[in-house]
Amino acid sequence: MAPRPENKRLDVLVGRWRSEGRTVPADGEPPVRIAGSDVYEWLAGGFFLVHHVDVRMGGDTVEVIEMIGPYDPATGTYPMRSFDDQGNFTTMHAAVDDRGVWTFTGGAERATLTIAEDGSTMSARWERTDDGSTWLHWMDMTFAREA
Repeated sequence: MAPRPENKRLDVLVGRWRSEGRTVPADGEPPVRIAGSDVYEWLAGGFFLVHHVDVRMGGDTVEVIEMIGPYDPATGTYPMRSFDDQGNFTTMHAAVDDRGVWTFTGGAERATLTIAEDGSTMSARWERTDDGSTWLHWMDMTFAREA
């Protein structure tokens, strides 16, 4: 059994990325700086893309492992399951439009990821909701591909 051809769209993420950004100030609090790395690699078989996150948010270290895929033709999305070093588990879904812009949605978070045409950089805008209907700008991230 081979993965669906749609899984190949995830290839654009494969590699090691230097990540940086900051949270958007809320309730008078200062922004929190975010810096670290994101690594995407295929699990043998090509069904799942493994995403490792290792960043510092302010003074805190955040480590996450995420499994993306396989493509679900019924929803037109890629399921995403992430697990962090604090014991949290999140399920989201990724979709990509004809322009190559990715959206991630699930729970109280959503994001838009835009990848540069040459594949060397990415930028993401994250939003979150506390009430399920009002979305607030949460953080902005940039990613630069490492050689």
